Amino acid sequence: MSLVPLHPQADPARPERIRWVVPVGAVPAAGRPAALPAPLAGLLAEGVLTAVVMEPDAVVTDLAPGRRWTDDGPRVRTALHAALSRGWQGEATTGTDRDAALRSSVQRLLDGPVGDVARSHGGHIELVEVRDGQVRVRLAGACDGCPASRLTLRHRIEAELRRHHPHLAGVVAVQPAGRVSRT
Repeated sequence: MSLVPLHPQADPARPERIRWVVPVGAVPAAGRPAALPAPLAGLLAEGVLTAVVMEPDAVVTDLAPGRRWTDDGPRVRTALHAALSRGWQGEATTGTDRDAALRSSVQRLLDGPVGDVARSHGGHIELVEVRDGQVRVRLAGACDGCPASRLTLRHRIEAELRRHHPHLAGVVAVQPAGRVSRT
Protein backbone atom coordinates (compact mmCIF):
# COMPACT_ATOMS: atom_id res chain seq x y z
CA MET A 1 0.00 0.00 0.00
CA SER A 2 1.54 3.34 -1.05
CA LEU A 3 0.98 6.33 1.18
CA VAL A 4 -0.93 9.31 -0.16
CA PRO A 5 0.94 12.50 0.78
CA LEU A 6 -0.72 14.55 3.54
CA HIS A 7 0.16 18.06 4.69
CA PRO A 8 -1.59 19.35 7.84
CA GLN A 9 -2.71 22.99 7.90
CA ALA A 10 -3.83 24.43 11.22
CA ASP A 11 -6.76 26.84 11.40
CA PRO A 12 -5.69 29.65 13.77
CA ALA A 13 -9.34 30.59 14.36
CA ARG A 14 -10.33 27.00 15.22
CA PRO A 15 -7.56 25.13 17.07
CA GLU A 16 -9.59 21.89 17.04
CA ARG A 17 -9.51 21.86 13.21
CA ILE A 18 -6.82 20.52 10.91
CA ARG A 19 -7.11 20.69 7.14
CA TRP A 20 -5.11 17.79 5.70
CA VAL A 21 -4.06 18.83 2.18
CA VAL A 22 -4.03 15.89 -0.24
CA PRO A 23 -3.50 15.55 -3.99
CA VAL A 24 -6.53 16.55 -6.06
CA GLY A 25 -8.59 13.45 -6.78
CA ALA A 26 -7.54 11.60 -3.60
CA VAL A 27 -11.00 12.08 -2.06
CA PRO A 28 -14.11 10.88 -3.88
CA ALA A 29 -16.35 13.95 -3.43
CA ALA A 30 -16.61 17.25 -1.60
CA GLY A 31 -18.75 17.59 1.52
CA ARG A 32 -19.55 15.45 4.53
CA PRO A 33 -19.08 11.82 3.56
CA ALA A 34 -22.15 9.60 3.63
CA ALA A 35 -19.91 6.87 5.10
CA LEU A 36 -16.34 6.87 6.38
CA PRO A 37 -13.71 4.19 5.90
CA ALA A 38 -13.20 2.03 9.01
CA PRO A 39 -10.12 3.80 10.43
CA LEU A 40 -11.82 7.22 10.39
CA ALA A 41 -15.21 5.87 11.42
CA GLY A 42 -13.51 4.34 14.44
CA LEU A 43 -12.05 7.69 15.50
CA LEU A 44 -15.52 9.28 15.27
CA ALA A 45 -17.12 6.42 17.22
CA GLU A 46 -14.41 6.60 19.86
CA GLY A 47 -14.94 10.35 20.29
CA VAL A 48 -11.50 11.41 19.06
CA LEU A 49 -13.02 13.32 16.11
CA THR A 50 -16.32 15.19 15.92
CA ALA A 51 -16.37 15.85 12.17
CA VAL A 52 -14.74 14.86 8.89
CA VAL A 53 -15.42 16.92 5.74
CA MET A 54 -13.96 16.28 2.31
CA GLU A 55 -12.76 19.06 0.03
CA PRO A 56 -11.41 18.55 -3.49
CA ASP A 57 -7.85 18.92 -2.21
CA ALA A 58 -8.16 18.22 1.52
CA VAL A 59 -9.80 16.34 4.34
CA VAL A 60 -10.87 18.59 7.21
CA THR A 61 -10.99 17.01 10.67
CA ASP A 62 -12.27 18.46 13.95
CA LEU A 63 -10.84 17.11 17.18
CA ALA A 64 -13.24 16.52 20.07
CA PRO A 65 -13.17 18.92 23.05
CA GLY A 66 -10.49 18.03 25.58
CA ARG A 67 -8.33 16.35 22.92
CA ARG A 68 -4.94 17.62 21.74
CA TRP A 69 -3.40 17.35 18.31
CA THR A 70 -0.02 16.55 19.84
CA ASP A 71 -1.58 13.42 21.38
CA ASP A 72 -4.15 12.37 18.77
CA GLY A 73 -2.70 13.81 15.56
CA PRO A 74 -0.57 10.74 14.74
CA ARG A 75 -3.62 8.45 15.03
CA VAL A 76 -5.66 10.74 12.77
CA ARG A 77 -2.82 10.88 10.22
CA THR A 78 -2.51 7.08 10.26
CA ALA A 79 -6.28 6.65 9.79
CA LEU A 80 -6.27 9.14 6.89
CA HIS A 81 -3.32 7.39 5.25
CA ALA A 82 -5.14 4.05 5.54
CA ALA A 83 -8.40 5.47 4.14
CA LEU A 84 -6.76 7.31 1.23
CA SER A 85 -4.26 4.60 0.32
CA ARG A 86 -7.00 2.00 -0.04
CA GLY A 87 -8.88 4.19 -2.49
CA TRP A 88 -11.51 5.95 -0.40
CA GLN A 89 -14.89 5.24 -1.96
CA GLY A 90 -18.05 7.18 -1.34
CA GLU A 91 -19.88 10.38 -1.90
CA ALA A 92 -20.97 13.45 -0.02
CA THR A 93 -24.30 13.35 1.76
CA THR A 94 -26.11 16.39 0.34
CA GLY A 95 -25.87 19.37 -1.96
CA THR A 96 -25.66 21.54 1.15
CA ASP A 97 -22.39 19.83 2.05
CA ARG A 98 -21.12 20.39 -1.49
CA ASP A 99 -22.01 24.06 -1.13
CA ALA A 100 -20.08 24.18 2.16
CA ALA A 101 -16.98 22.79 0.44
CA LEU A 102 -17.48 25.23 -2.45
CA ARG A 103 -17.87 28.12 0.02
CA SER A 104 -14.60 27.12 1.68
CA SER A 105 -12.78 27.07 -1.68
CA VAL A 106 -14.19 30.47 -2.67
CA GLN A 107 -13.17 32.00 0.64
CA ARG A 108 -9.62 30.62 0.27
CA LEU A 109 -9.37 32.26 -3.17
CA LEU A 110 -10.72 35.56 -1.88
CA ASP A 111 -8.47 35.52 1.20
CA GLY A 112 -5.52 34.48 -0.97
CA PRO A 113 -4.47 35.00 -4.58
CA VAL A 114 -7.64 36.49 -6.09
CA GLY A 115 -8.18 38.80 -3.14
CA ASP A 116 -4.54 39.85 -3.27
CA VAL A 117 -4.94 40.97 -6.90
CA ALA A 118 -8.12 42.90 -6.10
CA ARG A 119 -6.56 44.55 -3.03
CA SER A 120 -3.43 45.49 -5.00
CA HIS A 121 -5.69 47.60 -7.23
CA GLY A 122 -7.69 49.17 -4.39
CA GLY A 123 -10.61 46.78 -4.63
CA HIS A 124 -12.28 44.05 -2.63
CA ILE A 125 -14.38 40.98 -3.47
CA GLU A 126 -16.75 39.78 -0.77
CA LEU A 127 -18.43 36.39 -0.68
CA VAL A 128 -22.19 36.94 -0.29
CA GLU A 129 -23.48 33.36 -0.46
CA VAL A 130 -23.18 29.94 -2.04
CA ARG A 131 -26.42 28.12 -2.79
CA ASP A 132 -27.15 25.18 -5.10
CA GLY A 133 -23.69 25.48 -6.64
CA GLN A 134 -24.03 29.18 -7.46
CA VAL A 135 -21.51 31.61 -5.97
CA ARG A 136 -22.63 35.20 -5.33
CA VAL A 137 -20.00 37.85 -4.67
CA ARG A 138 -20.06 41.60 -4.18
CA LEU A 139 -17.45 43.80 -5.84
CA ALA A 140 -16.35 46.79 -3.80
CA GLY A 141 -13.85 49.61 -4.04
CA ALA A 142 -12.01 49.76 -7.34
CA CYS A 143 -13.52 46.39 -8.36
CA ASP A 144 -17.06 47.84 -8.46
CA GLY A 145 -17.53 48.88 -12.08
CA CYS A 146 -14.02 47.86 -13.16
CA PRO A 147 -13.94 46.62 -16.77
CA ALA A 148 -11.55 43.83 -15.74
CA SER A 149 -13.88 42.48 -13.04
CA ARG A 150 -15.59 40.14 -15.52
CA LEU A 151 -12.23 38.59 -16.39
CA THR A 152 -11.33 38.29 -12.72
CA LEU A 153 -14.58 36.50 -11.90
CA ARG A 154 -14.48 34.21 -14.94
CA HIS A 155 -10.79 33.43 -15.26
CA ARG A 156 -9.49 33.75 -11.73
CA ILE A 157 -12.44 32.53 -9.65
CA GLU A 158 -14.79 30.47 -11.80
CA ALA A 159 -12.11 28.64 -13.79
CA GLU A 160 -10.25 27.66 -10.62
CA LEU A 161 -13.42 26.54 -8.86
CA ARG A 162 -14.55 24.42 -11.84
CA ARG A 163 -11.32 22.41 -11.60
CA HIS A 164 -12.41 21.10 -8.18
CA HIS A 165 -16.19 21.59 -8.06
CA PRO A 166 -17.94 20.17 -11.13
CA HIS A 167 -21.33 21.07 -9.63
CA LEU A 168 -20.49 24.81 -9.82
CA ALA A 169 -23.43 26.55 -11.48
CA GLY A 170 -21.59 29.84 -11.91
CA VAL A 171 -20.24 32.97 -10.29
CA VAL A 172 -22.59 35.94 -10.08
CA ALA A 173 -21.67 39.50 -9.09
CA VAL A 174 -24.28 41.16 -6.89
CA GLN A 175 -24.28 44.89 -7.44
CA PRO A 176 -24.58 47.23 -4.43
CA ALA A 177 -27.94 48.56 -5.65
CA GLY A 178 -29.40 45.03 -5.52
CA ARG A 179 -29.06 44.42 -9.25
CA VAL A 180 -27.61 41.05 -10.23
CA SER A 181 -25.36 40.80 -13.26
CA ARG A 182 -24.09 37.52 -14.62
CA THR A 183 -20.38 37.87 -15.43
